[in-house]
Amino acid sequence: MSPLKPLFPILLLSLVMVASPLPAAVTLESFTFPTVAEKQHFKDLIGQLRCLVCQNETLADSDADLAHDLRAEVYEMMTSGKSDQEVIDFLVNRYGDFVLYKPPVKPSTYLIWYGPFVLLVIAALLLLRAVGRQRQVQEPAISAEDSKRLERLLGDDTGKGKQG
Repeated sequence: MSPLKPLFPILLLSLVMVASPLPAAVTLESFTFPTVAEKQHFKDLIGQLRCLVCQNETLADSDADLAHDLRAEVYEMMTSGKSDQEVIDFLVNRYGDFVLYKPPVKPSTYLIWYGPFVLLVIAALLLLRAVGRQRQVQEPAISAEDSKRLERLLGDDTGKGKQG
């Protein structure tokens, strides 16, 4: 048995993986527009929409597979004559307000808009409370006997109690 025989399946799989074409990404360059203004309009529209995978990037910036699909879907809707609002309404109905990079202020999004401020106020109140409690703590008073004993011990450490 040759020493390469056990490695043959791994080598074959590696060769197949290298030789197979990579899936084509739907980049902005893959879309064709009759005018530069329409291309900019498309970029502006997908700049208002959030990537549902990345969550901190717009569809224009994301490289996730779902973002590629959503860009293609937005492109299809735009080329079929849908207005921006129709495209946005479709995506909001499908994915919720989360798909909007700047969701509207309404009861269902209050937590998104006001939650950080509420947490900041709570943190400030807890900090003030902790500082107030710390100021109220006083050093415990020690008895006269403990005070004399402490002076004796400290005096011995400085060398006053022991001469030569």
